[in-house]
Order: sequence, then structure tokens, then C-alpha cells
Amino acid sequence: MNPIKSTLILLLSLVTTQAFSQYTDVINSNRPGVSRSAFSVGTNVAQFEVGPYILKEKRTPATAFEVSGFGVDFAARYGLLWEELELNIEGTYQNDTKTYTSNFAAEDSRSNFKFVSVGAKYLVYDPYKNAEEEKPNLYSWKANHRFKWKSLIPAISVYLGANYDTQSNPYTAPGIEGFSPKVMIATQNNFAGGWVFVMNLIKDRIGTDQSDFQYILTLTHSFNPKWVIFGETQGIKSDFYADNLFRFGGAYLWGKDFQLDTALTFNTKDTPSVFSVNFGASYRLDFHKDKEIDNGNTAKEESTRRSRSKKKRENKDIDTKELKKKQKRKDTDFDN
Repeated sequence: MNPIKSTLILLLSLVTTQAFSQYTDVINSNRPGVSRSAFSVGTNVAQFEVGPYILKEKRTPATAFEVSGFGVDFAARYGLLWEELELNIEGTYQNDTKTYTSNFAAEDSRSNFKFVSVGAKYLVYDPYKNAEEEKPNLYSWKANHRFKWKSLIPAISVYLGANYDTQSNPYTAPGIEGFSPKVMIATQNNFAGGWVFVMNLIKDRIGTDQSDFQYILTLTHSFNPKWVIFGETQGIKSDFYADNLFRFGGAYLWGKDFQLDTALTFNTKDTPSVFSVNFGASYRLDFHKDKEIDNGNTAKEESTRRSRSKKKRENKDIDTKELKKKQKRKDTDFDN
């Protein structure tokens, strides 16, 4: 088979697998961005995502200071009971030095969790479920890349969790400690040609003096089965902190259960300016099994059985046609 055609078929198969089911044959990570997919990792799948980073911040007006340090983003995700349900814990730990540069020089060494949250995400609407008509056409590049109006309808999930803050945390507003509610709506559109758009609307630390509202918009493009690139914008609004962050980067699929990634984060203001470089990895332990259907077979076994039955019927039809042709030739010879 033509190598280009083989690559196209493989890519379409991967894209289709991700679009029409919770569980995928290859790892489906939220990294390297910070937005959350609308879909879960799949039942009986444990997934770990981690990303060390280095950070540089600088504030120029009035109380000028600089911050330099490092940290790590982390997440653990598990699919439980139903394909639509995912339990997760995620957070960011940072260690840095804050140096004041105005009037007098002083340093403040800081370290703590910027946030830690636990919660559950549930897919409430899946427009791709049982969408047989959306399967790729393996013989038409144009058919697979044309725009479909139906793709504007997103998958939607809801998240409910709690954020935990320790007392005297240097990264939160004074007086913030203990548990506080966190809610999120996550949407996802899968467009033709390997484009995926994710939107998150988040309300965090509800009922505290640092009740954040965040939006995250992420556009991802996979241009072959191994490589993906992304662009992302994140808006943060609260009385304690407000910012607009931008991220760009990419990821490489090392194996079906392992992904490497990198990203740059920056903003466009100086109160303070932010620049960060992130390197990360995602790994899953895959214990997923297809659900059994009415006749006791798994979905995979049922697909194989149907394929074999179809082939038998086709062979039977061919044998019947050949038998009819032979009989017709015999009748013709007899007439002669």
C-alpha cells in the first residue's frame, strides 16, 4: 500500500477513536495546556500527568520586585464505574525567591502549593456518541476535511470539587485556608482535519476573599499520528489577582501509553510580567476492558464475529453465483 495512504488511514483511525468514545487506544492527556477535556480517561484507566517548570516574574511600577524559581504541575485521573465519570486530583507546587528592588533590597523565600483540588467530572452530553455517519472516508481526503455544521455542537461535561489551601499560604489572599468549592463547565469540539477546540469556565474558591473566575480557550491540531501543537489563552479575574496568560507548545506521542510535551507561558502586562518554560510527561496504566453486550461477547469480539459472518455470507453469495453459472453452461450444452 502507498505509504502516504497508510499514514492517512492510521491518522484518521486515531482521530475517530478519540472523537467517538471516552476510552481511546492511545493516551489522551490534558497536557501541555491547562484546560480540561470534556471526556474522561475511560473506565479502569489510571493516568498521571506531571510538568516541571521554571518561572520568571517582574513588576516594574511602584513596589517593584522580581520572582524567580521553579515548580511542578501534577494531576492524577481515574475512570470509575461509567465511561462518562472521572475522579481526579490536581495541583501546582512552587518554590521561588521574591526580591524587592525599590527603595531597599530584600528577599523572601517562598514555597507552597499554589492550589490543590480534588473532584469529579461527568460528561452530560456527547454529540459524537453512536454517530456512525461521522466515520471517516478512507478513500476521500476532501470528504474528511470538509467543514460540517454539526461539529459546532460541543461535548459538555461538568466538574464539582473542592480546593484546599493551607494557612498563611504566600500564593493566596490573607485569611484563605481550608476547603472551598470549585465548579467548572468544560466543552469540546472535534473538527475535521485533526482540529480540537476546548473551552473551560471555572469558578474557584467560592465564598472566600479570593473567589476566582477563570476562562481557558485551547485550540489543538494534530498534523500526524505522533505530533500535536496547541495555542491557549487563560483569563483570571479576582480581587486578589487578575491576568491574561498565553501558552504555545506541542506534544509527542512516545507510545500508546506515554506522552512528552513542552510549552511556553507569558503575558502582556508588567504588573507583573510572566514568563515560564514547562516540560512535562503523561503516563497511563490501562486496565480498561470493553463492556459486554447482550450475547456475552465483548464489543471487540462482537465486531470480529460480525466481520466473519459478513465474509461468510459474501463467500456463500459467490459460491451460489458460480453454481448458477455452471448450471447455465450445462443447460446450454444440452440444448446444443
